[in-house]
Amino acid sequence: MNETSDAGAAGMDFIRQRVRADLASGRYDGRVVTRFPPEPNGYLHVGHATGICLNFGIAAEFGGRCHLRFDDTNPEKENEEFARSIQEDVRWLGFDWGEHLYYASDYFERMYECAVTLIRKGLAYVDSQPLEAIREGRGTVNEPGRLSPYRDRGVEENLDLFRRMREGEFGDGAHVLRGRIDMGHPNMLMRDPVLYRIRHASHYRQGDAWCIYPLYDYAHCLEDAFEAVTHSICTIEFENNREVYDWVLESVGFGEPRPHQHEWAGLDLENAVLSKRAIGPLVQAGVVSGWDDPRLATISGYRRRGIPPEAIRLFAKIVGVTRSGARTEEAKLDFAIREVLNAEAPRVMAVLDPLKLVITNWPEGAEEELEAPYFPPDVGREGSRVVPFGRELWIERSDFAEHPPEGFRRLVPGGEVRLRHAYVVRCDEVVHDELGEVAELRCTYDARTRSGTSPDGRKVKGTIHWVAAGHARDAEVRLFAPLLLSEEEAAEARDADAPLGASVADEAAVSLLSRVNPASLTVVRTAKVEPSVASDDPATRYQFERNGYFWRDPVDGRGEALVFNRIVGLKSGYDGARAAEPAGADRPAADRHRKAPRDSQPSSGSGPGARPQLGDARIRARAEDPALARRFELYTGELGLPEEQADLLTGTPAAGDFFEAALAVHDDAATVAGWVVSDVRGVLDGRGISELPFDGAALGRLVALVAAGSVSRRAGKDVLARMAAEGGDPAELVEAMGLASVSDADELAAIVDGVLARWPDKVREYREGRPQLVGLFVGEVMKATRGAADPQVVRTLLSQRLDS
Repeated sequence: MNETSDAGAAGMDFIRQRVRADLASGRYDGRVVTRFPPEPNGYLHVGHATGICLNFGIAAEFGGRCHLRFDDTNPEKENEEFARSIQEDVRWLGFDWGEHLYYASDYFERMYECAVTLIRKGLAYVDSQPLEAIREGRGTVNEPGRLSPYRDRGVEENLDLFRRMREGEFGDGAHVLRGRIDMGHPNMLMRDPVLYRIRHASHYRQGDAWCIYPLYDYAHCLEDAFEAVTHSICTIEFENNREVYDWVLESVGFGEPRPHQHEWAGLDLENAVLSKRAIGPLVQAGVVSGWDDPRLATISGYRRRGIPPEAIRLFAKIVGVTRSGARTEEAKLDFAIREVLNAEAPRVMAVLDPLKLVITNWPEGAEEELEAPYFPPDVGREGSRVVPFGRELWIERSDFAEHPPEGFRRLVPGGEVRLRHAYVVRCDEVVHDELGEVAELRCTYDARTRSGTSPDGRKVKGTIHWVAAGHARDAEVRLFAPLLLSEEEAAEARDADAPLGASVADEAAVSLLSRVNPASLTVVRTAKVEPSVASDDPATRYQFERNGYFWRDPVDGRGEALVFNRIVGLKSGYDGARAAEPAGADRPAADRHRKAPRDSQPSSGSGPGARPQLGDARIRARAEDPALARRFELYTGELGLPEEQADLLTGTPAAGDFFEAALAVHDDAATVAGWVVSDVRGVLDGRGISELPFDGAALGRLVALVAAGSVSRRAGKDVLARMAAEGGDPAELVEAMGLASVSDADELAAIVDGVLARWPDKVREYREGRPQLVGLFVGEVMKATRGAADPQVVRTLLSQRLDS
């Protein structure tokens, strides 16, 4: 697999087309120079990784070069640790900048001279207004800004003040240097932008040599020009900044061919925090262990988790380069990781939730060594290891069911199962502890069935993994789930007085920290692994058969300690081949309903991965009614539902009828099942499901409205409560209750402005460096609209007002 040579696929995005066109026209005399310009104020995340792949990839494909440049113009937040980590991350991803490592701070003198040029041309002036007055004077999208009373200062006065600003005569905030453009410009960023501000702070590289520092819009275009960059590639939020970029370069005197800015959508990854400003509070609050916590989407976190760099590069290729951003499913990243690991990860056996199995007809003290291949035949790689086998083994607790549901294919009392690479065993006796829990299985083995043979031709349906109890190594295994709950999940957790449970009215309850998932890390300290792993290279990435891909934690798993991180599970809801399938493609009937991703299915029981404990009454009902049993098999098989959901949906014929009626209207099995087993059960109030004043088809119509964005998930619950009380058509109720999703920016703008006006202190705190307060503002808007506002539109409007 080669991640960089596919010029046909990778060369068709619009950025590469622009580069190709510039080369064809001779615009830059055959040169291609890109740059990756991070600010060293935190660790890079996977969003940066896609930008690294884009910039370095374009340079490599077109025979150019890519610079690594640190945009270190903010002395209060940057340090050498972050700069070193960024270099390490870029190298780990497989890219090299050669001799082209640059620092914006090395250009401070040249930037100062350019600012003097602007002043001499009458294109910049020193403004002595407070920053708050400058912000207020910018106007709004609909109203022009106000001219500063200092805008008409003379050139000499401006030069003198700017020189004295540099010399340290004034305190922080006393003056700023602004570009003199147009206070009525439709692009608010062009309304006399601030170019320099005073900061009496020591710079990690320049020390106290400077006390005035350039702002991003002024600095980065000059840095590009100083380095003769040809294509300055930014993410889409800087689209409006392009006019400032061009104005600075043209006004200073950089003629063509000069750098030009091009924007792309960047990455918006599901279940990932892609902001250094957001990750910082999580680190500082101790929610995560550091910037390299495996739950974070930082490159160092991914590296510690065990994700290979080839997978990140493949992921960047899968996501591609577009102008309009869309949220990328986490399953695509998981697919890229599996695609790489499937070909390189040796297969070994590990038991995460051990249950002892004793082979009673195996000779006491006897042992056997079995040769087990590291790779399946389809991988095309050779290699094997010796696995010890004896009288006492460990198996997964979830691979045994004393009261099995219909279709259970693993070990049951009196049943047989094949042990991977070994023999067929039959469970003869179940031993319970004093609490009634299963403590041990006593089995017999068939010596004729080693390694897949079966002389009598009998077929054993299930195969399970195991480790020999006398040789197993103890290990700690860490399993990861999404670090943050969605805003709706967090609100529900607060409503239920979960551990995060702050009051809804409390500011912290709607902040980023209030969304932390308390189940984002599961530590399994009783795992057993086969002995071969103890002598392997600690950097080996494994597939623990039937459990996922793992590797040893490079921090806590050093030396003798066996501490493993799960890199990714074995199954996903994303199919790489499906990505290229045309809309409306005819798929097999069994695939027409979207399945629930197996990785995300919840489990219960006594340990990680334990099978759900199904209701005895429902098990008996299915045993007595073959139609219910067939439904259970359909729901867990073809529809891919978790067993605990299928169990609830097949307890009575009415439950299955209701579910299937809803599914006939909205064919997303996982989503519909979630509504039935969670939300509908919550409004039964002692009634049977057939006694509700609405039917399954009505629920399907409500779920479809939520899926289409016509009503929010939270508001949908209010509609369901009204349906449970009075019946009615979901669409009519949404309209009557005033809960239709509001996505019109003009309509929401007035509400957003009203919220900001009511919280002036919080607005000021946000602008002073508390970005988590955006959750407060979003929550207030949602409250004002009874949950009907489109959160993405709300966040965009807030960003326009708070970050401009």
